[in-house]
Amino acid sequence: MPTTAELVSLLAAIAEGDEKAFERLYAATRAKLYGVVLRILRRPELADDVMQDTYLKVWRNADQFDARIATPITWLVAIARHRALDLVRKKEELSGDDGLAGMEAMADDPNALDQHEMTDELRLVLACLGTLEADRRRLILLAYYGGWSREQLAAKFDTPVNTVKTWLRRSLIQIRECLGP
Repeated sequence: MPTTAELVSLLAAIAEGDEKAFERLYAATRAKLYGVVLRILRRPELADDVMQDTYLKVWRNADQFDARIATPITWLVAIARHRALDLVRKKEELSGDDGLAGMEAMADDPNALDQHEMTDELRLVLACLGTLEADRRRLILLAYYGGWSREQLAAKFDTPVNTVKTWLRRSLIQIRECLGP
């Protein structure tokens, strides 16, 4: 994996239309992004489509990357994750029990990400997630990692939507306090 500075340089070159830089970025990041997308979609054929959309967006919007706001890999993962979640929301077959069951399985395991790819920051976030009650951790992961709506969460936890909102807010406050200033 290239360094952050190298990825920033590649994105700058891509913004100028450099196809070789795009090929190098793709080769360096495709495995990580595919892993993110596949964890969300659980279907390789859908993951392939999202990967194509993701890299097309990177090609078109590389000039919008700002290293002061995020690292290149964070920016790329956000694009891939949002594309995958958009597809989950659009596909009826994924909003059925199979898709929800997969998200629930991830929500039960706060260490669903590969340990060897974790940064210290991610380890801290996961440790803070571990301080939450099991149901609150599950709620947070389903909402923010799985893309569940408040209404879906309310149905799942058999509680009013306003209660779900309160639980989400309080859980996020607890995580923020755990992370420190």
